[in-house]
Amino acid sequence: MSKARVATLWLDACSGCHMSLLDMDERLLEIVDKVEVVYSPLVDAQKFPDNVDLTLVEGALASEEDIEKIRMVRSKTKLLVSLGDCAVTGNVPAMRNSFPLDSVLQRGYVENASYNPGVPKQVVPVLQPKVVPLHEVVPVDLYLPGCPPDANLIHFVLTEVLAGRVPDLGTKCRFGA
Repeated sequence: MSKARVATLWLDACSGCHMSLLDMDERLLEIVDKVEVVYSPLVDAQKFPDNVDLTLVEGALASEEDIEKIRMVRSKTKLLVSLGDCAVTGNVPAMRNSFPLDSVLQRGYVENASYNPGVPKQVVPVLQPKVVPLHEVVPVDLYLPGCPPDANLIHFVLTEVLAGRVPDLGTKCRFGA
């Protein structure tokens, strides 16, 4: 039996969703024989591969780099999951949407800087005017809300998908809970 090719991606977020994934603890052993982790911030893979069966994406889209990356990932992934409220709604990263981008950059890199004030022109990705959730840029197959999603919910989704079923989240979670 071939293993499912699984990836995880961390965009503009706190990594809490990846921590919840790890919080499955010994239940990770239940699925380890069924998956090949081909890309993740938790492993050493440097390049996102082709032909990925399932990608769990944590985080909102805040930069041009994020948007390019999610489009590339979507083109190489069969089933894309928005993992957590940042990916699903924009959540905390989108709090900056209430302010003009120039004032956000000014506040963060000039007013609050104690060393070398100035908006960086290198290294830091170019920010988009607004932070958006994944589905505003690419098609999403499954939404897994939570900040972060509970490890039990992630486990349920993974086991259902790996069994070839579409997870019914109707009784398992809801937004705002």
